[in-house]
Amino acid sequence: MASEIIFPVLVIIIAILSQSIKMVKEYERVVIFRLGRLSGVKGPGLFLIIPVIDSVVKIDLRVVTIDVPKQAVITRDNVTVEVDAVVYYKVVEPAAAVTEVENYRFATSMLSQTTLRDVLGQIELDDVLSERETINKDIQELLDVSTDPWGIKVTGVTLRDVSLPETMLRAIAKQAEAEREKRARIILAEGEFKAAEKMTDAAKLYEQVPVAIKLRELQTYAEIAREKNMIIISSSTEIGEIAAVSQAIANKE
Repeated sequence: MASEIIFPVLVIIIAILSQSIKMVKEYERVVIFRLGRLSGVKGPGLFLIIPVIDSVVKIDLRVVTIDVPKQAVITRDNVTVEVDAVVYYKVVEPAAAVTEVENYRFATSMLSQTTLRDVLGQIELDDVLSERETINKDIQELLDVSTDPWGIKVTGVTLRDVSLPETMLRAIAKQAEAEREKRARIILAEGEFKAAEKMTDAAKLYEQVPVAIKLRELQTYAEIAREKNMIIISSSTEIGEIAAVSQAIANKE
């Protein structure tokens, strides 16, 4: 008779314990509600709950990746581009993630899309293409502030791709070509300017030492005389100069 009573009691106790004993992994937490009121957060490892009275919501604390789909964005200079991004976030306060927002995953995804459009809409196209690191940081800071009441920490944002219209791609290519041509002209002009400066310095030196220009002239004659069948005509009447030229030609022959 006693065994007939003990056995059902044991079965009931085992059933209650199986419903009471819970276990979560290291990267998980459980938010417990007792009769509808927030009771606390448990985990990791084993913990007990009261069946029927307690209800639990399991939260993953690992970093979650959101693939933000391509968004058509009009930049500050009225250029339409398509931009997609990747957002990384994690739950740091499980209780807030459950009680402060209905679906924190969906809410964070929608907020990422709207924030991406808002930030890029205030930036010109050239900055969108060249200042990605700054844009990533701005979007991350805005998202982090907005999701903080939900117990969410945004750890990173990366602009993955910026797609431009075909007409804009051709315009950018022409702009780059014009920029390269401008730089080439500037470099050429700077070279001409430096050459003119050097020639001016040489002219001043020749003016101070007239014999130097005579020596330079004779050196030029000697270089010309190295070519075969070359006739040199000089207006100089100084015997020394003519002798030097003749000697140079004779040496060549």
